Amino acid sequence: MKEILFATGNASKVARFSEKLQGKGILLKSLKDININIDIEENGNTAIENAEIKSRAYYEATKMTTMAIDDTLFIEGIPEEKQPGVYVRRVNGKRLNDEEMIKYYTNLVKKYGKGGKLNTKWISGMAVIKDGKISTHTEITSEYYLVDTPTRERKEGYPLSSIMVHKKLNKYDIYLTEEDKKIGQADDNGFIDFIVKTINQ
Repeated sequence: MKEILFATGNASKVARFSEKLQGKGILLKSLKDININIDIEENGNTAIENAEIKSRAYYEATKMTTMAIDDTLFIEGIPEEKQPGVYVRRVNGKRLNDEEMIKYYTNLVKKYGKGGKLNTKWISGMAVIKDGKISTHTEITSEYYLVDTPTRERKEGYPLSSIMVHKKLNKYDIYLTEEDKKIGQADDNGFIDFIVKTINQ
């Protein structure tokens, strides 16, 4: 069975891909599995750039085929200079706390939105490096409305879940159940096919 290292410390992301890849004859190794952790400055301007930075760092350290993924936020209808991209929490050089994020993004909706909402999408970028050669793939993973009315509930560390409504399920993100998430999330088939194709080249 072929192996690939996933350059992430997020166990949920590992679980997201592990079973699907195993079904394709690929064993996904986590950083915990090989007991390695590198301090990486993710200073790219796009999801792809950050994924490339992470995959390259771990490939250089291990020489294992390595994959990494990162996310970026795109909001329709706002000026280009206000696009959060990979800097969802950092605005004008300042790192916002949860409540400041809610205030900032609801104000964007109030200023630029129609009917109290803006179309929003999460875009994921993946990089796989094998034998020193890097390949990349991008997909839209979830589409939401960013709204101007927050829920009362808050999820610490995930403030946007209180002001994002999943388009497909018409529910605030904070209220999505595990079953909802299975229905509403991207199926990852595009990423799986990309990984398999890249490894088998």
